[in-house]
Amino acid sequence: MAHALRLLERSPALAREQAEEIIRQAGPHPPASLVRAIALERCGQGPAALADMESLVASHPGWAPAQVEFGLMLGRAGQGERAITWLRRGLALAPEHPQAWRILGDHLSATGDDAGADHAYSMHTRHAASDPVLIAAGDALVANRIPEAERLLRGQLQANPTDVAAIRMLAEVAARLGRLEDAETLLQRCLELAPGFQAARHNYAMVLHRANKPEQALAQIERLLADEPGNPGARNLKAVVLCRVGDYLPAIELYEGIVREYPDHGRIWLSYGHALKTAGLRERAIEAYRRSIALDPGFGEAWWSLANLKTFRFDAGDIAAMEAARQRPGIDDEQRAQFEFALGKAHEDAADYGKSFAHYREGNRIRRAALPYRADDASLRVHRSRELFTPAFLGQRQGSGCAVPDPIFIVGLPRSGSTLVEQILSSHPSVEGTMELPEVISLTHDLRREGADAGAASYHDVLATLDGARLRELGERYLERTRVQRKTAAPHFIDKMPNNFFHVGLIHLMLPNARIVDVRRHPMACCFSGFKQYFARGQNFSYGLEDIGRYYLDYLELMAHFDQVLPGRIHRVVYEHLVDDTEAQVRALLDYCGLPFDPACLRFFENDRPVRTASSEQVRRPINREGLDQWRHFEPWLGELKATLGEALDTYPEPPPARAADRSTRQ
Repeated sequence: MAHALRLLERSPALAREQAEEIIRQAGPHPPASLVRAIALERCGQGPAALADMESLVASHPGWAPAQVEFGLMLGRAGQGERAITWLRRGLALAPEHPQAWRILGDHLSATGDDAGADHAYSMHTRHAASDPVLIAAGDALVANRIPEAERLLRGQLQANPTDVAAIRMLAEVAARLGRLEDAETLLQRCLELAPGFQAARHNYAMVLHRANKPEQALAQIERLLADEPGNPGARNLKAVVLCRVGDYLPAIELYEGIVREYPDHGRIWLSYGHALKTAGLRERAIEAYRRSIALDPGFGEAWWSLANLKTFRFDAGDIAAMEAARQRPGIDDEQRAQFEFALGKAHEDAADYGKSFAHYREGNRIRRAALPYRADDASLRVHRSRELFTPAFLGQRQGSGCAVPDPIFIVGLPRSGSTLVEQILSSHPSVEGTMELPEVISLTHDLRREGADAGAASYHDVLATLDGARLRELGERYLERTRVQRKTAAPHFIDKMPNNFFHVGLIHLMLPNARIVDVRRHPMACCFSGFKQYFARGQNFSYGLEDIGRYYLDYLELMAHFDQVLPGRIHRVVYEHLVDDTEAQVRALLDYCGLPFDPACLRFFENDRPVRTASSEQVRRPINREGLDQWRHFEPWLGELKATLGEALDTYPEPPPARAADRSTRQ
């Protein structure tokens, strides 16, 4: 047996002969059978190897080495579902197989089971470390005792600063605490010391992705795939990052391979459906969402994804299935909230507005409890901007910043019609549509970190100290970070992050020649449309009628301020005017952007570009009046919103006088 094991490394054919001789002489011999199966696979006889392993695990169900090896072999054969099953069985019997834990983590990551993958990678680290301190830190990580893990790991690294296992584990601690910059630095050091530490490289790619550095993340993923082309976790992460940068067709191709290997994992079908939807492949997206639901009828996110197509209609069977699924014991609040929003949409389409509103209200209640929000914080941000961006301050910095005119920013509230304006503009041959880019917000975080040591209360405190060169550098940094989103040679591109209205002053200072388009929709229509929407992230104000009304008023106030201190700088598109007189509004918009009129902008619905917002299906149809007054069906239940909006309902599309006036002295 010892000789057969040595032969496996250099001559698997001879190892097979040696194993078969043992079996002939000694009869059934599990270790020899295991060596023979491994040798068969290494000789290119995969099906025969799998057949041998199938027989071996059936005859010795309690023998962990065979089950673990069978799981590894199944994974190499592209049978990811079965690989997960057998790896879990083997590791439950004998957990001291670090590489098996790592590979199980890769498979679970590919299926979207982030919690399971995290556990498997933690177990890999735990069993790879022979040091008792690292074992204790691994136990603490597995149990999510983060302070204890951090204390142990920092002590270990103080004594052993090149311990790559400890460095990687400390990076995991930093990532769980949201300190992505620290995690990135630690993983860089880890890979400098151990370039072949693939588990750390996978972590590094994930951290780079979460830190909005897709190009760097893709570079690390390609290194992983160069070493192991079939790695399922790396392939799944690559698909996610490709979607992030707008490369949907190669992402779809990757997802197609993954769902073939993991056909029974609903979360992968969901991700596949999202990519298909964004690429405009509506019917295939519906099939993928339906497949996800068939695998798990209690998967609220898949039901909401169907509802979020906006043009999709549920039937009576769907409604009954959702009602039953949302009442199942043990369903978590996030899934329950998504069921509520989906049922709200289903009953709204059926014109049962009372029942619809009840579901929307309950979904918002659940979401609001999970995402605490203080309306005063938004008002304070508006006040800080009004206080900083005075005519004198802006005048002193005239001519600063990066003069490149490429970006067109579309700002406003979500569900205001901004995706429609983006679709119109991106139909022009000189303009490329991208997505709701997070780069401006990332820059504000950079500035806030820069001022943290000096006690800055907000990024505005740091911005006030920057000279022309620093402002130019900020603009150049923005352009560099967004370059990955540009796929064509069009001279202009769109950044459609609606929340950038908070940062109009920063945009103006760092990119003085960028265009800024404010899309405004009737307060009741816009706010209630937001209230009906389950947002994946970033719109915490939208889950309460009073909160969303106050947010709308803050938006009006800040835009009125910039209209006063930067007259003509921002072009406003009123959604209702765009619907009523499309061509005149489009011509005015193009004129503001310095672009000649192009008839394609009036046929925007023929534009087949990827659209990454909730309005993706709606903007693929001609303009209609369907959404103008939908909120009126729910008017009996919107008294709180009406009371909050107050005068804004009477003066629309202009802000109320109290908010349009310069109120800096009152503030």
